[in-house]
Amino acid sequence: MKPLIVYYSLEGHTALIAGELAKQTGADLLALKPEKEIRTDGWKFFLGGKSVLFNEKPPLANDRIDLDNYDPIFLGSPIWASSYAPPVATFLADYAIRGKRLAFFFCGSSGRTKKALEKLEKILGSENAILGKIDFIDPKAGEKPEIEDRLSKWLSEILPAQNQPSA
Repeated sequence: MKPLIVYYSLEGHTALIAGELAKQTGADLLALKPEKEIRTDGWKFFLGGKSVLFNEKPPLANDRIDLDNYDPIFLGSPIWASSYAPPVATFLADYAIRGKRLAFFFCGSSGRTKKALEKLEKILGSENAILGKIDFIDPKAGEKPEIEDRLSKWLSEILPAQNQPSA
């Protein structure tokens, strides 16, 4: 089976990590695209937080994929109001994810990553193997070699050598 990276990125931070993760794992990428994207001006924090608090699940423009062809699945999101972004909530509601190895990557406030992880584990943990999580604060401002190294180290920790996908 091939790995899959499912992610939502509003401003490119999560997309940067997803792209590097794909390079290191040979994974397919699925960028979640809402039919109507949230504004990126000064209203983004208010609108994004409201979407999380009201448990909104915006319709996605993506074609449906068959998750049976993929393992492990990496799920990435920015942190909004101590949670993952609403397009990720839509994805989770649209797919019954069972019997998979899952790993999570987040971009944003590391202090709020714990709550987002707890929410994902509550939804996905009982029927899947949670391999681990990693978070990045403002990765677009960081050094690419540092990001590459952190991801490489994380992958070696969560995927034993015999289970790592070949790039």
